[in-house]
Amino acid sequence: MSRCVASKHIVITGASQGIGAATAVACGALGWRVVVNFARDRAAADAVVRAVAAAGGEALAVQADIGDEAQTRALFAQAEQAFGALDGFVANAGIVAPVGPFLAMDAARWRRMFDVNVVGLMTSTQEAARRMARSRGGAGGSIVLLSSAAARLGSPNMYVDYAASKGAVDTLALGLGRELCADGVRVNAVRPGIIETDIHADSGEPNRAAQMAPGLPIKRAGRPQEVAEAIVFLLSDAASYVTAAILDVTGGR
Repeated sequence: MSRCVASKHIVITGASQGIGAATAVACGALGWRVVVNFARDRAAADAVVRAVAAAGGEALAVQADIGDEAQTRALFAQAEQAFGALDGFVANAGIVAPVGPFLAMDAARWRRMFDVNVVGLMTSTQEAARRMARSRGGAGGSIVLLSSAAARLGSPNMYVDYAASKGAVDTLALGLGRELCADGVRVNAVRPGIIETDIHADSGEPNRAAQMAPGLPIKRAGRPQEVAEAIVFLLSDAASYVTAAILDVTGGR
C-alpha cells in the first residue's frame, strides 16, 4: 500500500537527535514541512534542518523546553506562524535518569521525570490537538506519542520511574485515541525497544545497545530510522483507520 505524500506540517519535539531527528528527515523525504524542536543544542537542530531540506522537505528549528508550559505553547504558535495549519504532531521529547534501584531514588528525580515525560507530553499534545480538532476549526490530523518497551517490562533495578512515566504515555494514547477520533484527530503510540541512540549515555550506560543486542530475538539493536518509519506511517493517510493503537518496534523483545 502506498503512503499519501501530500504536503503536511508536522511538529516533532526533541528532534535534534536520535529518533526525533530520524523522523524529521523521514518526513522531509515525503516533502513535508517540519518544525524541529530542541531544548539546548541549536547546532544539532540546525543540522537536522539542513538534512530535512536535503531530503526534499522544509524545516525550522524552534527552541523550547517541553517541561515548561509557556515555552511549549510558544513552540506551537511559532510553528503555525511559519508553516500554517498543523497536520501532525510527534511527542518525542523525553528524559531518562541514571540507572539505579528504586530505593535509592528521590522525589526531585521523579518530579523532573514526570514533568517532562508526562506533564510536558500532555501539555504539548493538548496544544496540538486543540489546533487540529474539527470542533475548534481545525482540519483533523494525527498525533504519535513516543512510549517505550519499558512501559510493559518495568525496567527493574534500572529506572522504574522512567518505565512508569512511559506507562502513563500508553494509557494516554489509548484514552485520547478514542476520545479525539470523532474530532478528526487520531492518537497512537510507538514503543521503541533497544535502539542505537544517545539516551543510553544519559542513563549512564552508553554501550547498552551493543551489550543487549545478542540477547534480543532479532539479534541486533534497532536504528532510529526504523522507528521513524513506524512513526511516519502513523502520521500518514495510510493509517487513516488506526487510532488508540500501541505499536511495538522492539525486534521481538
